[in-house]
Amino acid sequence: MNFIPTKLQDCFIIAPQLIFDERGYFMESFNEKTFQKGVDQEVHFVQDNQSFSTKGVLRGLHYQTAEHCQAKLVRVLQGEVLDVAVDIRPNSATFGQHVAVLLSGENQTQFFVPRGFAHGFLVLSETATFFYKCDNFYNKQSEGGIIFNDPLLNIDWQFPATNLIVSEKDQVLPTLENAKKIW
Repeated sequence: MNFIPTKLQDCFIIAPQLIFDERGYFMESFNEKTFQKGVDQEVHFVQDNQSFSTKGVLRGLHYQTAEHCQAKLVRVLQGEVLDVAVDIRPNSATFGQHVAVLLSGENQTQFFVPRGFAHGFLVLSETATFFYKCDNFYNKQSEGGIIFNDPLLNIDWQFPATNLIVSEKDQVLPTLENAKKIW
């Protein structure tokens, strides 16, 4: 695995090392020792989640607050998504900035989103199966979110806004300025 730092501190793109032969390929998708060394943090994942979505589905921007904050290691098993992380750590030099990464079943790239970040993704292919590990258990009372089209964030979702499929819950999320504080 090759750990590529992003402009947001502690947020990494993880490029796989694929081993090909006549049968296909093999890759190690996760190794705790390698991962912790690569991100220079002790992260212990406790929950795996998976979703299936169709083209134009936008999920996010979500996060958990206080002691329920979650770090996530995300990847796409099938299809293609634009994955976005927004730094919402109040004392961070990159507060309010975001990184967008193209994840697909073809490129097998992973994205590490540490605690203190809002996260969301948009499905660009006909369908996509999205998989992620979390280092903390989900807690409904600690849910937080930011509206995907917050003008302050100015995220280019690379998709026509009129074709987006956004849940009712995500359509009424607050702006970053009015969002629930992370801690």
